Amino acid sequence: MHRREILEAALDLFSEKGFHNVTMQEIAKESEFAVGTLYKFFANKEELYKALVLEKSKEFHPTLLKALGKGKDEIGCIRAYLEAHIRVFMDNLKFVRLYLAETRGARFNIGAGLDEELEKKHKEILSKLSDVFKRGIRKKLFENFDPYLLARALEGIIHAFLFQHVDDPEGHPFDADLVMKLFFERIVKIDTQK
Repeated sequence: MHRREILEAALDLFSEKGFHNVTMQEIAKESEFAVGTLYKFFANKEELYKALVLEKSKEFHPTLLKALGKGKDEIGCIRAYLEAHIRVFMDNLKFVRLYLAETRGARFNIGAGLDEELEKKHKEILSKLSDVFKRGIRKKLFENFDPYLLARALEGIIHAFLFQHVDDPEGHPFDADLVMKLFFERIVKIDTQK
């Protein structure tokens, strides 16, 4: 219980002030625990941040995987996945903003050691998403493109919309219908084969 309260206090402070501008003493005060209690759970602030990121990824991962099993067909599965992405994102906006702020640009690598664990989870999701595209290709729902590249392309569009929303939520609401339209419908009006 104490660990979760400490992580919640750290998330509040990190998202408000930035990782580098928060001390363990401030986290202790915010969580209403002694500084020594924090060090029983986390060796330092970097370890606390890593624990926060891993905890959140453990929440997100099953939600996204489960969504890939929903839907009447492969298009429905992809829509469910997209909607799950939006829900996870919107429900955890404070964390997403913090994570993006700390991973954009050249900074001291507070995520060292996280990459492998997060990449493993991401690869599993991409593999499941690729499988959905494979099934859709076999059923002639989708053009015969490399399913892995389709999965990466969809992820790219989703992330572009997420990042844009973080930068300007009012001007760029995250719209599942628009993402589906951009991904699944042709946007070129002229014949490019000429």
